Amino acid sequence: MKFILAIDQGTTGTTAALINSETLEFVDKVNKEFPQIYPSPGLVEHNLNEIWDTVKYTIKTLLSKNNINRSNILSIGITNQRETTCAFNDDGEALTNAIVWQDKRTSDFCQSLKSNEDMVKTKTGLPIDPYFSATKMNWFLTHVQSVKDALSEGNLKFGTIDTFLLFKLSGNKSFKTEPSNASRTLLMDLKKTDWDDELLNLFEIPRTTLPTITDSFADFGITEGLSFLPDGIPITGILGDQQSALFGQAGHEKGSIKCTYGTGSFMLLNIGNEIQYSKSGLLTTVAYQYKGKAVYALEGSCFIAGAAVQWIRDNLNFIKDSSEIESLAKSISSLDSVKNILFLPFFSGLGSPHWIPDGKAAIIGLSRDSGKAEISHACLEGIALSINDLLNAMRVDSGVNIDEIRVDGGAVVNDLLMNLQATFSGCKVIRPSVIETTAYGAALAAAIGSNTLKFEDINKLWKEDKCFEPSSSLMAYTNSKSELWDSFINKLYIK
Repeated sequence: MKFILAIDQGTTGTTAALINSETLEFVDKVNKEFPQIYPSPGLVEHNLNEIWDTVKYTIKTLLSKNNINRSNILSIGITNQRETTCAFNDDGEALTNAIVWQDKRTSDFCQSLKSNEDMVKTKTGLPIDPYFSATKMNWFLTHVQSVKDALSEGNLKFGTIDTFLLFKLSGNKSFKTEPSNASRTLLMDLKKTDWDDELLNLFEIPRTTLPTITDSFADFGITEGLSFLPDGIPITGILGDQQSALFGQAGHEKGSIKCTYGTGSFMLLNIGNEIQYSKSGLLTTVAYQYKGKAVYALEGSCFIAGAAVQWIRDNLNFIKDSSEIESLAKSISSLDSVKNILFLPFFSGLGSPHWIPDGKAAIIGLSRDSGKAEISHACLEGIALSINDLLNAMRVDSGVNIDEIRVDGGAVVNDLLMNLQATFSGCKVIRPSVIETTAYGAALAAAIGSNTLKFEDINKLWKEDKCFEPSSSLMAYTNSKSELWDSFINKLYIK
C-alpha cells in the first residue's frame, strides 16, 4: 500500500499525516508542539531548528506507529503557517528566529508607508500591515547583523515556512514557493503571480533573496540526504494553511466558503479566476494556481480564536485541557448570567474587517457573581462574534446571502461553539468527517500534483459529520449580544 505524506506546519505545532494514495482516506496523524518565543509584548518568534525537529519527530513517529515502510511514501504535500518569515543561508541554516505572523514589531514602519496603500492594495489585495511578510524581511535587513552579513556574501534566502521546509527536505536544492503563500508577502502582483519590482523597491527587498514562484501543484523537487525519509520522494503540492483547508473542504469551485478555527480563525470564499477587491476590510488572495492559471479568494482573518481558549487554559488556569472549556461554559446557571459579559479576544490586535494592529483584548461586564464558567462562555461567544464579523463582510462584498459555511480545525469539535456560531451568524455550520482539512488539503494538492487525482473527483471525497442550525430559542439572546458587541467595538476600537 502506498501513502501520501502531508506535513502541516502550524503556528503552535507540526502535524504529519498519512493518506491512503488509492482511496485518499485519512489514515492517521501525529502532532508535536514547539515553544512560542515572546521577546517582549507584541513580539512573537519561532526557532526554525525547533520547527525542523518537530517535522522530523512527527514523520518518524507516524511511520513507526503505523508500521509503514518509508519506501511506501508515494509523494509529499506541504502546508504551513503563511506570513511567518524565515531568513536562512545556502546550507539551510537559520540566521535568526522566524518572525511570526502575529508579531507587531513593524507597526511604525507600516505606518510610515501608508501613503502607498492604494498602490499596494491594487497590486497585492492586502493592506500595509505588520501581519504580512515584506515588513518582517525589511526588519531582518535593518536589525539583524547575521542577515546583513549573509546578504553581503550573496548567501541570504528569505521565505515563508513552506520554502524553508522544501529547501531542507530537498537537501538544500529546491528554493521555491507558490502563489497562495507568495500572495501573503506584500511583494507579489496578483495578476502576474510574480514578484513585483515596485513593491520590492518599496520594502527594500532584493529579488535575489526570494524563491521562485511556481504552480501550487507541481514538481517542487525530491527528498535528499534525510535521516528520516529515503531519497527520491517527490514533493508535488504546497498550499498555505488556509488555502489548504479550503481545498480539503472541496472548496476548489467558485462560491465555496469555509472557516478554519485554529490559533486564529480564517474564512475564505472562492471567487474564481477574476480578481475582486473588498470594500469591507477583507483581503484578496490566491487560493491556488493550476497550470499557470490563478484562482482567487476573499479572506477574512481573526488573529485569535483557539488561542483565546489556550489563554483561558494557560494564563487563568481554568482548565487543564482546551477541550474542557465546553463543559465548563455549559455549566453557567443561565444565559442571564452572561448577557452583559463581552470577551474581546484581540490579544494580537484586530484583523478583518477593522485592521487595528494595536488593539488589545478585554473582558467587559463582569459582576461579583461572574466566575470561570461565565468567562469561559463569553470566550466562546467572543470567538463566534469575531467570525460573524467576517461573515457579514463576506455577505456585503459577495452580494450573496451566505446561508451555510463549512468549518474545520481543532475547535470545531466544540458543539457549543458551533451552535453559537450558527445562531450568531444565522446560517448552517457544517462540520466534515475529517476536521484535519489543512493536512488533508495538502495531501490532495500532492495527489493533484502527482497526477493521481483529478479535480472533478475531489467533491466525491468530502463527507459531512454534523450540521448545526440556528437555534430559534437563542435568537433573542444572540441578537442582543451582537448589538452589545458592535457597540463596544465602535466605542473601544473604531471610535
